This record gives sequence, C-alpha cells and structure tokens, in this order.
Amino acid sequence: MLEQMGDFFDRRLEIYEEHQLTAIDSAGEFYPFTARCLPQKPEAEILDLGCGTGLELNFYFPLAPTARVTGIDLAEGMLAALQQKFSDKALRLIRGSYFDVPFERDRYDAAVSVESLHHFTQEEKIPLYRKLYDALREGGYFVLTDYFARSDEEETLCREELRRLMAEESAEAGELYHYDTPLTVEHEIEALHAAGFKRVEILGRWGATCTLRADKGPGE
Repeated sequence: MLEQMGDFFDRRLEIYEEHQLTAIDSAGEFYPFTARCLPQKPEAEILDLGCGTGLELNFYFPLAPTARVTGIDLAEGMLAALQQKFSDKALRLIRGSYFDVPFERDRYDAAVSVESLHHFTQEEKIPLYRKLYDALREGGYFVLTDYFARSDEEETLCREELRRLMAEESAEAGELYHYDTPLTVEHEIEALHAAGFKRVEILGRWGATCTLRADKGPGE
C-alpha cells in the first residue's frame, strides 16, 4: 500500500537511522564520504534537501562545527529529531516539499541531498535543480548521494509500477508517495545539465549508489 512521503518516514522514525546505516549497502561509507565533500570553511551555508534526521550531518558537524544548515523535509518527526540532536548548531528547519519551498538566491556555498531524490522523474527534477542552481553562490556546488537504476529498463519498470499502484489505489495525483523510482546516473546528469550546471562528476560509487557533484562555476 502506498504511503504519503512524510507519513512514511514519521511512522519509522524510531528505526530510521539504524535502518539507513545497516540495511543499505555501504551506507557506513557513503554518509561520511558525503560529509567530507561539503565545504569546511567557517560558517559555511549549506542547504540540505530531504534532510531527515541529518545522518550525513553526524559526520559533517565535527568537520565544520560553525556551518549554518537549512534543512527541508516533509516529515515533522524527522525534523524534531534533527533539532534535538543538534540543538547547539545553527539549524534552520523547514517542513515542506523542496519542490514548493522557495530558495533564497545566491545564499548557499553548497547543497546536499542523500537518499531522497530517487522518487522523482527528470521532468520533476529539472525545475528543482534550476531553483537550486540559482540558490547557490558563485562557485557553489551540489552534492547528491543516491541510488540509481542500473539500466533504462529498470528505470522505466519502476515508474510504470508506481503508475499502476496509484491507479489501483486511486491515489491522488500531485501527492508525493514513497515509492522508489530511481533514474539512471546518465539521466540524473542530464537533468543537472538541463538545469544549468556545466560540470557534473561522479565522486564515488558503491554498487547502485553514487555521489555526484554539480558545480556552479564562476560567472555562471
């Protein structure tokens, strides 16, 4: 049965961190790796899309204790847990969809998203990535760690199955449901390029999980 995105994660709040770190292959490697990819200068401004309980922040704040993080997530319980965990840090937490929440232009040194964006199509992501591109300062960048479809066929099958389930359950169009529909790495990179990022590189790979970095170069 399909569950709305925020409800899905709030119902699993008590087991969320343990599940993420133990049930996902190489999570113990890619969360700290992602943290090390973020800027470590004093008071770095970071935008975290789908922040959850801030698993990568567990590893980032020891490297950048004065970082200022804006986190966006649909799950109220996740945000409360994140605030409690890092009550001494400069957090600004927003409950909502990162598709809908406005981003301030030229504010952030970097943005990050870990295991959140694999639920959406290229068509949904490109406008989000354009908004994200505008929110980054000159020379800023986006670090995306997520899992990806291994083939075009897998990507298509996942999307078709979600459509089937939504029709079967009379799910509301426009609502965000928790069902994995990952893009291929190639299609993800296409979406980032279409949004304006000129340089996109793969920084790390763990099976189906990759870390991508998309740069907003000087003067872009």
